[in-house]
Amino acid sequence: MNIKQAKQEIKNTLRAYLSKDELGCYRIPSIRQRPILLMGPPGIGKTQIMAQIAAETGVGLVAYTITHHTRQSAVGLPFIEKRTYGDRVFSVTEYTMSEILASVYSLMEKTGLKEGILFLDEINCVSETLAPMMLQFLQCKTFGNQALPEGWLIVAAGNPPEYNKSVRDFDVVTLDRVKRIDVDEDFAVWKEYAREKGIHGAVVSYLDIKKEHFYRVETTPEGLQFATARGWEDLSELICAYEALGLKVDRDVVGQYIQLPRIAGDFANYLELYGKYQRMYHVEDILQGRWQAVTVSELRAAPFDEKLAVMGLVLSRLSDGAKKVRREDELTGALHARLKAFRDALPAQPPRQVLEQLIAGQQAALQMARDAGQLSGDARWLAMKEIGLLQDYRSRLVEGDVPDSGALEAVKGWFAGQVEARAALARETAAMFDNAFAFLEETFALGQELVLFVTEITAGPDTSWFVENFGCDAYFRYNRELFFDETQSRIREQIAAAKAAQNQEEMG
Repeated sequence: MNIKQAKQEIKNTLRAYLSKDELGCYRIPSIRQRPILLMGPPGIGKTQIMAQIAAETGVGLVAYTITHHTRQSAVGLPFIEKRTYGDRVFSVTEYTMSEILASVYSLMEKTGLKEGILFLDEINCVSETLAPMMLQFLQCKTFGNQALPEGWLIVAAGNPPEYNKSVRDFDVVTLDRVKRIDVDEDFAVWKEYAREKGIHGAVVSYLDIKKEHFYRVETTPEGLQFATARGWEDLSELICAYEALGLKVDRDVVGQYIQLPRIAGDFANYLELYGKYQRMYHVEDILQGRWQAVTVSELRAAPFDEKLAVMGLVLSRLSDGAKKVRREDELTGALHARLKAFRDALPAQPPRQVLEQLIAGQQAALQMARDAGQLSGDARWLAMKEIGLLQDYRSRLVEGDVPDSGALEAVKGWFAGQVEARAALARETAAMFDNAFAFLEETFALGQELVLFVTEITAGPDTSWFVENFGCDAYFRYNRELFFDETQSRIREQIAAAKAAQNQEEMG
């Protein structure tokens, strides 16, 4: 299955394991709650989905790469304990609590979460001395004489032997005690993730054109050479940072992430063209409603790959704009809820004190989410921006020496500024959408390029959210016209094929 399906199956398993009967006991006894063994190629997102699952289900997450551990750090250190059996005293070996289990209990204490996921990566690459302990843990959920607390799902991930020479095969006894999920790379699923994550437009559009370069592992005389999903995502992060700093991403830099020279060189050439198209077609001017007839004619006559690249540039900017609006919208909604609490607490408490309590509460919630492994990039941004604005309101009250009686009106006024800023950003982004559609209509009329563009707008989480919440007349019009015509054509083709088959049968 692909990584998206694997994620859902892990969520379903977690839900089943944590469900309780009418007596409050776990419906599936702990001894029958098999650990999940997630097997698949490196760099396809096995680790990342753990944090997503924890955030989406509200459970804790403790994650370890097990190859970094020795037998002592994973299992604990031995010590001698005196025990009396009958009339005799014996020296018995006990073990301190393992670092891994101690982390589980530490998270429970910090966050108050009693249930969660213990994720052990590279489980089949452990050292020879640690291997028996890992097998014991998968089979019995214990390290030495210390057990994993109830309510915690074990998920272990590993790579097939063709990707790692250090891999150890599990025996039948172990495999018969785990729930094995095999995962394969899938570009279509990764592209959904790329849209949500904001992967650089050059990476997405390049892989759209050359899907066969998304994930490859080749054995060469120089050793293994590869391009992985992890490599593309990390390269995307670097490209964004380099662009912000005015630095150039050349062939050597690409090759540090995409370690298959043929693909690295090809993408480096594409990235150069991507920047050239941005300058040549003046994408920013297009989105502001300014373009020349020569731009239209040049793009209309361009090769299809070049058209895709330019549409990718436009889509990337629209997605960025829509994401900013979505974030500001979520921030405004969260801040509104916080200010309702501020209003309700007055006049029983001084305004500054109420704001301090709200700030402290949000800081504590942020820290708890961080400790629990539940903090996504968007959640972190929202929490920190909200805390920052509340701190700004408090500072304004102090620095402006605003009397308590006027604090509520003052805060309302500052919040109104936030509401207007969100509205202005939405208007600016809506104009970008309209200008993009107008330019593409002038360039391609109702051709396949516009079909692709509308499809990408629909598939993008931020762009689809924007048109749903703020509207876009051009999108709805083209969506209706293009796909109605497409449906008609498909029906006509099906009818023609059926008639041809019928005629052939009659002639036979």
